[in-house]
Amino acid sequence: MEKWFITMKKADFGTIAEKYHISPITARLIRNRDIIGDDAIDFYLNGTIADLYDGMLMKDMDRAVEILAEKIREEKPVRIIGDYDIDGVNATYILQEGLSALGAEADTDIPDRIRDGYGLNRMLIDRAIRDGIDTIVTCDNGIAASEEIAYGKENGLTVIVTDHHEIPYIETNGEKEYLLPMADAVVDPHRADCEYPFKGLCGAAVAYKLVEALFNVMQRDPEDVDYLMENVAIATVGDVMDLTGENRIFVKQGLEMLKRTKNQGLKALIECTGIDVERLSAYHIGFVLGPCINASGRLDTAKRALELLNAKTRREAVVLAEDLKALNDSRKEMTEKGVEEAVQLIETTSLKEDKVLVVYLPDCHESIAGIIAGRIKERYYRPAFVLTRAEEGVKGSGRSIESYDMFAELCRCRALFTKFGGHKMAAGLSLAEENVERFRETINELADLSEEDLQMKVSIDMRLPFPYITESLIRELDLLEPFGKGNPRPLFAERSLRVISPRIFGRNRNVLKCR
Repeated sequence: MEKWFITMKKADFGTIAEKYHISPITARLIRNRDIIGDDAIDFYLNGTIADLYDGMLMKDMDRAVEILAEKIREEKPVRIIGDYDIDGVNATYILQEGLSALGAEADTDIPDRIRDGYGLNRMLIDRAIRDGIDTIVTCDNGIAASEEIAYGKENGLTVIVTDHHEIPYIETNGEKEYLLPMADAVVDPHRADCEYPFKGLCGAAVAYKLVEALFNVMQRDPEDVDYLMENVAIATVGDVMDLTGENRIFVKQGLEMLKRTKNQGLKALIECTGIDVERLSAYHIGFVLGPCINASGRLDTAKRALELLNAKTRREAVVLAEDLKALNDSRKEMTEKGVEEAVQLIETTSLKEDKVLVVYLPDCHESIAGIIAGRIKERYYRPAFVLTRAEEGVKGSGRSIESYDMFAELCRCRALFTKFGGHKMAAGLSLAEENVERFRETINELADLSEEDLQMKVSIDMRLPFPYITESLIRELDLLEPFGKGNPRPLFAERSLRVISPRIFGRNRNVLKCR
């Protein structure tokens, strides 16, 4: 059962309202999002591209830029290796656009979810060696590929890692030993020795920072790549990053750019999905455009999504956009079936007693395991893993709740996996089929979750009597956009209301209208 509570954070709302020409209601909403102090409030309301941090503050960014500038001058072939999700595809596109604009001999490779699996692996490295590649640049992956990178180095490759995932570690007696790959440069804001002020960037944002820094060093105007901020916005929302700090600026500015995008593929996808471009918001990225881009990597190949971004003609773009939408429609049907199977398994077995749900669906398409895990997590409000049978062993994806650090817990039972990675709220893993039940037992034995942790909490911003709801207030709430993870839509409540004429409607009968 949900626990409702009204957020009671204190501040001088009248003074804040007067200073920033907003209502005390909006001032309270800003404080409820832990925006405190004049600088933070001004950044939240008025932040622009000029307020973004210098990418050179990231550890190893100077080294990565130095290497790439040299490779470009020497005309050495560079391969960008991304990931098959929305973040990885957009990060790949950003690096491809940036490096090509600087004259680099650059191509791309994105792993096939089924054949290659996640991230950098020996097959991708062997392909690069066979193709005569000199330098590999990863994006949205690589931080957990120490063995693969060592293999690449042994074979004479230069390797630059750009990533945003947590650094793998081994914990001994409470001390963490971080396992950085021995690449020529490792750019990841989560590095313990990285002093970059904002740690919550997605992989595409890290790639953008690299391109921007490289343009500066090579004496090109970094504003020439501002247009790529629309791709950073898509990746940030699609990868469910917190819309705080720099991410808020990236998404706010990127959405405005997306409304007038010159990218043929994005234009076609917006039209194909029926979005009113003038009302385009973070919601449309997260629930309309994003799933279509992700669908290619789930059910076909992510290279189709990259082809969409690279489309040069309207005709080509329209065909690709329609294909991606059709793939996403198929994905929706498969997801509904998978969720039904997972719920039935939980409800009819001892799984329902577990604090951490580990659901093994052997015949489920591995590409939708993460979506199903997210739906199961929402339904039961418990950390959830959905595992599926793969070509070799078992693969799975997990989605977590706020009180459970999923990546840290996987690190505690790493011996069970052939591969794993992720962050606090989501993770991916591979293991032998005989370890599935042992994984379920171990992860639950280690789970230190109280009944309170497992109770969904609904945070209400404030009580709002109906007379306070005006057109002026509704317009003013737009100042808080973009909404998403880390910056939720305002939630109001009122007591002692009598409902008149309730009516349920909508395609899925999930909308309630009443007076």
